[in-house]
Amino acid sequence: MTNSEYAPINKGWLKVFIPIWIGQAFSLFGSSLVQFALVWWMTQKTGSAAVLATASAVAMLPEVLLGPFVGALVDRWNRRRVMIIADGSVALVTLGLVLLFATGRTEIWHVYLALFLRSLGGSFHWPAMQASTSLMVPEKHLARVSGANQALQGLLRIAAPPLGALLLMVLPMFAVLLTDIVTAAVAIGTLAVTHIPQPVRIDDNSAITVRQVFHDVRNGLRYMASWPGLLSIMLLACMINFFLSPTGAFLPLLVTDHFKGDAFQLGWLESAQGLGLLTGGLMLSVWGGFKRKVLTSLMGVVGIGAGILLVGLTPGNLYGLAIGGMALTGVMLSLSNGPLFAIFQSSVAPEMQGRIFTLIGSVAGAMSPLGMAISAPVGEFLGVRTWFLLAGSLTIVMGLTGLLIPTILHIEDQARTRSQNGTVPPYLAGENVASQTVAD
Repeated sequence: MTNSEYAPINKGWLKVFIPIWIGQAFSLFGSSLVQFALVWWMTQKTGSAAVLATASAVAMLPEVLLGPFVGALVDRWNRRRVMIIADGSVALVTLGLVLLFATGRTEIWHVYLALFLRSLGGSFHWPAMQASTSLMVPEKHLARVSGANQALQGLLRIAAPPLGALLLMVLPMFAVLLTDIVTAAVAIGTLAVTHIPQPVRIDDNSAITVRQVFHDVRNGLRYMASWPGLLSIMLLACMINFFLSPTGAFLPLLVTDHFKGDAFQLGWLESAQGLGLLTGGLMLSVWGGFKRKVLTSLMGVVGIGAGILLVGLTPGNLYGLAIGGMALTGVMLSLSNGPLFAIFQSSVAPEMQGRIFTLIGSVAGAMSPLGMAISAPVGEFLGVRTWFLLAGSLTIVMGLTGLLIPTILHIEDQARTRSQNGTVPPYLAGENVASQTVAD
């Protein structure tokens, strides 16, 4: 099935998309506050690189272990309902943390469990939202919408860390966490009153069996394997995730141990990255990237590596230089991620998008816990700066290497060829997807 057979809402698409986008913006803001508060609490309580690395690894486990199966279910279930349930579940988990902090009973393992469950909700929500976007937004606007999403991420990272640091100074922890419950309610409210188009499956009314789910997962893997460019991108993402994931986990320790700072210094570094994301997202929204979008993404990868390397090289008395490095990583993250998502949204068949997005996330994400496991002793014995230097240097190398891999460079040509042929691979013949959409 080609994407043209699943025409998104072209007339009045903004009226459908904008309310959902605003609601999710509120939800992401609350989640960002919670993430900052919990990371800082663990940093103050333990000061351990191993604890922070473990927390990051635990938060990634749902995506790694369940991602392929989640994607198969998202492709079969009503995506609006999936997002509502996911947002509601995350809010309930946060409520549990509120009660624990309010009664003074919180332990590190409680936070680990909460991070796991919140991530589990997100593993359902993210592919449902991404797959829905391709049916709500006309193809020609997908790159710009991706840019707007990156800009939103940047704006949240600008506002959430310093606000989180301020709130932690004047409010108890449980009160800060309550923010996430309020913002989740806003997101659920916008989803509840908005219609989202769905690809129609002929077998929609049939019971979902374990065999069907495994069948769908297998078809997703075969779909990915049949597209060399997609497979190459995934392998590159694996290597990048391995090195970059620990840098985010180690940032609080870099602030406390190297720059001798506190929550505000951490907040400014994260806000600098947010400002970069906002800047890069706005650039992408206006510019749209190079004609060959994958070049924009690879340029972004090189820039991310340069920013991380700069942070690692910054002396302890030149904190402002580290702020510049984090801002650079933010700009380049937008330029790297936005065009890549646009390529996938415009090229992957709608009935496959849930599976493909989660498969990429799962396989690439599987390298993050491995990176955490290896980086933790490095951070403990050689200092976290060592990992920043290593990660930055090798990310630059991987971005440049991508320019030399033909399957990556020509992924958009492959996508156009697949679309023009309009052929369904033999193993997808039993997908039973009708060539239309409906609003749920």
